Amino acid sequence: MGKIIALANQKGGVGKTTTTINLATSLAALEKKVLVVDADPQANASSGLGIDIKKVNKTIYECLISTASSKEAIVKTDIERLDVLPSHINLVGAELEMLNIENREKQLAAVLAPLKEDYDYVLIDCSPSLGLITVNALTAADSIIIPVQCEYFALEGISKLLNTIKIIKNKLNPALEIEGFLLTMYDARLRLANQIYEEVKNHFQDLVFTTVIQRNIKLSESQSFAQPVLVYDAASKGAVNHMQLAQELIEKNS
Repeated sequence: MGKIIALANQKGGVGKTTTTINLATSLAALEKKVLVVDADPQANASSGLGIDIKKVNKTIYECLISTASSKEAIVKTDIERLDVLPSHINLVGAELEMLNIENREKQLAAVLAPLKEDYDYVLIDCSPSLGLITVNALTAADSIIIPVQCEYFALEGISKLLNTIKIIKNKLNPALEIEGFLLTMYDARLRLANQIYEEVKNHFQDLVFTTVIQRNIKLSESQSFAQPVLVYDAASKGAVNHMQLAQELIEKNS
């Protein structure tokens, strides 16, 4: 059975989608079968893996709102062992449409249940909010990776997210664990970045990944080419960091 991992943080711009795309690609390169579930209406994880959303007939929206089969909605990428359950802008309205559905917080769990045995890892890219779709993702997940940008304001939102995780553990998903806090956009030259790293490490200790994702121009460039950084420039710091993260995740779960 595969492990479902949500990448979530209600603060935008902390590197959730970048991490999802590049961690998934790195896991696939290490011969793991991976599914990326794009649970963000912006669909950046889908387009970032080379999926043309305009040509996709079924997305996560249809799976949540109608009786569309999740297996039929999966799209293969150009990367071996890496598939995507794509998103669509329609997902913006899904939260309102789901309000009258029974067990609305567990819709995504039901969608992903038939897929678990087909993959080693299922990575859910969450939108920058704590709305119903993100609650669905955390209810469906076995664990959560929390990307934390190395800036002061990024720390302020963590307590709100941890409170949400606590509520979901108590009411919806008792098995949900924190896989780890991942420091992103790290610049060793900046004193603030080092202070935040130390603060997070002191507070959360073993829950912080040893790997940090350093600031790297190739990560940004690769997105404009709709390619993971491992495909765009395998020797770049961004590619190396994400391969290290994938190896650390595999070791942690072995």
